[in-house]
Amino acid sequence: MRDCHREIAAWLTAAGAAVTVDAAGNLRGLYPASQRGAARLILGSHLDTVPNAGAYDGVLGVLIAVALLESLRGQSLPFAVEVVGFSEEEGVRFGTPFIGSRALVGRVDDQLLSLQDAAGASLRSAIENFGLSPAELTSAELHHDTLAYLEFHIEQGPVLESLNYPLAAVEAIAGQTRMEFVFLGRANHAGTTPMHLRRDSLAAAAEWIVAVEHTAQKDPDLVATVGRIDAKPGATNVIAGEVCVTLDVRHKSDDVRQRTTDALVENALHIADRRGLSLVSRVLLDQCAVAMDSYLLTEIDQAIRMTGSHPHRVVSGAGHDAMILAEKVPAGMIFLRTPGGISHDPAESVDVADVAKAIECGLCLLDQLAHSSRLQERMSRA
Repeated sequence: MRDCHREIAAWLTAAGAAVTVDAAGNLRGLYPASQRGAARLILGSHLDTVPNAGAYDGVLGVLIAVALLESLRGQSLPFAVEVVGFSEEEGVRFGTPFIGSRALVGRVDDQLLSLQDAAGASLRSAIENFGLSPAELTSAELHHDTLAYLEFHIEQGPVLESLNYPLAAVEAIAGQTRMEFVFLGRANHAGTTPMHLRRDSLAAAAEWIVAVEHTAQKDPDLVATVGRIDAKPGATNVIAGEVCVTLDVRHKSDDVRQRTTDALVENALHIADRRGLSLVSRVLLDQCAVAMDSYLLTEIDQAIRMTGSHPHRVVSGAGHDAMILAEKVPAGMIFLRTPGGISHDPAESVDVADVAKAIECGLCLLDQLAHSSRLQERMSRA
């Protein structure tokens, strides 16, 4: 991440931005407005990724923001532009996503700082080991003069490709629930324990996983995933006495998501009870669905139209930093087509022409906002 910061900081500096790294490890570059004291517009996305990842998820949005500053060629706008490269969006290391963007909205508390990675290192110690100070996290929070947040991101799905559209406006981000379940049975010898006397945690988890899939298939807008399973003791000739599994449920309706999650928890309890097991579960994330700002949606539609493309709106099934920033400021997102719909995999790709369209769209959007009377009103209030 130091190397990543160093490279992007050099490009931001060359484009005329003043670069810092805040206490949550977010890279920030501030491009000045035409006059001192003006409000600011944030462009950003995340710099971290997942294991065995592709090259574009997150970081492409940061590089498009850098390209937009470069394309201004020193021209000042009525508002400052702050580029933010967020840290720890994916939640891989500490099991909780959006750590960098949570810092901007003031949601990094002692509980979050106490989270530990697989090696037992806390988030607090990770921040300190990176040379930053958790005591200064409040300084990472959004400035009172922030007008809005805009994020470019690959779609990570097949919809735009199926429609042959390069870009789309995101009208909402689906809510998501992440949970962890531990089925507790009894480990025993695989060769000497009759089938009817077993308390097999892995068999119980397997039955429940199939039920999760069956439940999600009933609603075309619902997705439910068991993404990780850890069986103990994990030997070929031992019945699993403990199995830990994760659950990820997403839907554009918070009511549907909650009812589905409740039903799956009840199902897991029923399976465990019938098989003579106990069950422990905990919620890792409960993120409500988030609508993007209606004014920004209209402006994004117009900017896409100005590139010669057909404006289109989609709901994002994936979570993004925009859903966190939307708690405090108006937020908008622009999706780029993902060839094959493949993401979180080395085969992830983009079309260069689509990236060019995105940069063109971004420049149109900056110009529209610079001449927007509604944004002028927001700037006055800020």
